[in-house]
Amino acid sequence: MDAKLEGKTALITGGTRGIGLHIALALADEGVHVAVASRMPDAGALEAIRSRGVRALAIAADVSREKAILDMVEAALGEFGQLDLFVNNAAVTQHQPFTKINDEAWRATLDTNLSACLWACREVSKHMIRQRRGSILIVGSTAMYTPAPRETVYRIAKAGLKTLMQSTAIELAPFGIRVNLLVPGHYRTRLTAGIPPEIEERLKKEIPLRRFGDLDECGHAAVMLLSDHLSGYTTGAELIVDGGLHLRPFCFLSDEELRRLNS
Repeated sequence: MDAKLEGKTALITGGTRGIGLHIALALADEGVHVAVASRMPDAGALEAIRSRGVRALAIAADVSREKAILDMVEAALGEFGQLDLFVNNAAVTQHQPFTKINDEAWRATLDTNLSACLWACREVSKHMIRQRRGSILIVGSTAMYTPAPRETVYRIAKAGLKTLMQSTAIELAPFGIRVNLLVPGHYRTRLTAGIPPEIEERLKKEIPLRRFGDLDECGHAAVMLLSDHLSGYTTGAELIVDGGLHLRPFCFLSDEELRRLNS
């Protein structure tokens, strides 16, 4: 794929594992210099990006804290001098029945998934406004469309990303900045590692394509949306890459199991 991104620079949150890393690698394959932010920098991830012949920077950042976001953007700009692309990917989830949701889980999940995206897009867009160009990609989840027990807060946060994307797309369009939403389905990542195998098998049967996603497929979709050459007339849009999972409502718990959750 020639996305005509060679020489551009990108910042990716949650960029050392899973979907974030594969987006970083896909961009590096296009000649993009990449800064990856994560709580724990990974030397292996950095080396994998550099092996594509581009510059790479690891930034230690807890994106649930606003100050860390400010420092992260400053570090990326200090290294590259400019930012052409930004990918907000960092996410966490906690599994709690509705009647047992506590303040800690609420704040940690919202701050990492939603607040961090707002803060980061705000800071990155200030720079992109000055240069009158840029592309922002927010990574959501099919959790936006598929309600399920024990993930109320996570789904609230992910649903909020769509509204954030739409509002920023409108406000930033006059400056030549595009903002879009990538919506992955079920991929085997650290975020989904705790799902029992028997539940995964039931989930696979609900996916119309009858398989889980390959992380490279997310990377290629991200490149397409970030590229002005491939998607120059696309902003405020969402691209679902989930094998059709969002088309199927599901709940793997019986009424009795649901009652036990909240009793």
